[in-house]
Amino acid sequence: MNKWIEILVGLIVVVGVIFIAWASSTYDWTLFGKDFNFLNPAWVFLKGGIFWLLMLIGILLIFLGINDLKD
Repeated sequence: MNKWIEILVGLIVVVGVIFIAWASSTYDWTLFGKDFNFLNPAWVFLKGGIFWLLMLIGILLIFLGINDLKD
């Protein structure tokens, strides 16, 4: 695929996802009593990912410190 087409398709997908997240949080998207708000779960998932990334970096630093003590 042409690199410019790939960039254009990627931009369209990113803008589409941002628009869907905004529209689902702004307007009332319910189906059979279930609320489809995509922005809140995406934010919770991002915060959880940042938490686990920082936790793993801390564990890695502890292991590196223990390894340096052995030398």
